[in-house]
This record gives sequence, C-alpha cells and structure tokens, in this order.
Amino acid sequence: MTRIRDVVERALASGYLTVEAEDQLRQLLTTRYDLEDFNAFMTLQEAAMTGKVKQESRERCGIK
Repeated sequence: MTRIRDVVERALASGYLTVEAEDQLRQLLTTRYDLEDFNAFMTLQEAAMTGKVKQESRERCGIK
C-alpha cells in the first residue's frame, strides 16, 4: 500500500504534484497514518506554499 510519504517523496523529487497524486493524498489522509507521514505532508504543504512544488490543479484553473 502506498504511504503519504511515498506520494510526497515523488512530488518533492519532481517538483510537481499531479491531480492524481492530490486525489491519492486526500484518500490516504482519511485513513490512519503515522507521524512520519504527517511530517511528510506538512513538508509538502510548505514546498507548495513556497513554490518549490507546483500543483497541476492550480495550473488548470489559472491560480498561481
């Protein structure tokens, strides 16, 4: 089973978060996860806020 940290790792490595990965994260966040997954998710949030990771969903609707 994929973990939150696996999805985050791929997004950080590529600098891009796909719509599919966002959907996967939404689903994973509804299940039990550990502190390492939580911390990974927070790292992804910070990377998105600072522009280190771009979000496909925001590009599709024109949000920068």
